[in-house]
Amino acid sequence: MPTRTPIKNVELEALAQKIKANYPKINKLRSRIKAVYDDGKREQQIIVQLRMETKKIIWLSATMLIPIAKLKVTPNEISFYEKFQKTYFQGNFNLINSSFGTNFGFSDLENLFLGKPFSDPAQGQWKQIMNPQYYILSPKGKRSIFTPTLFFDPVSFLLKEQRFLIPGTTNSLTIKYLRHIRIEGKSLPTLIDITLFDGINSKKLVLDFSRTYFTEGLTFPFEIPQGYSKIKF
Repeated sequence: MPTRTPIKNVELEALAQKIKANYPKINKLRSRIKAVYDDGKREQQIIVQLRMETKKIIWLSATMLIPIAKLKVTPNEISFYEKFQKTYFQGNFNLINSSFGTNFGFSDLENLFLGKPFSDPAQGQWKQIMNPQYYILSPKGKRSIFTPTLFFDPVSFLLKEQRFLIPGTTNSLTIKYLRHIRIEGKSLPTLIDITLFDGINSKKLVLDFSRTYFTEGLTFPFEIPQGYSKIKF
């Protein structure tokens, strides 16, 4: 490895090590994101400023000509407010996960932006699904909530797609990494396509990154304005 086409019956432990060796190792990152949401009925676009310090904080500020919302996420807390309805939320992942039947955490959101799989292919038992274009990995046995399928490029070992099926339903979540950029020797996704399918309808969010760079001089200002109403789940 690497090869132009996937190796049949590849040694999965060696493949997992190649994949992990390619993960971007960064401290602080800043980027501008054009986010386009399409629910099949209408399309809406906003500009989002992203700042993050790995394993510590993810900060997002959204604008539509004027600032409209801010989000701050740490491993222990989620804080959010929006200016249209003057509402805010403060809580943790447990509260959100219990409401929606999910098990997402801080590392999942961080992995989304860094182009890393939510499920570590070096942990647990995996199997290879033969494909002429990608290394496709799926876990052996059953997962309690999501069943992931991971697609990796056989040359770069970059994650190209991850799919999640919810057992017992037709619901699925697909995340495609359509473009990458190399900055200071590190590969980062710059075009991410996220699609949620409920068996009938699809909702899509496309994140187009620009002006991405590493910097140590980052601040993460966040203060909920007075008079806002708290969102309850």
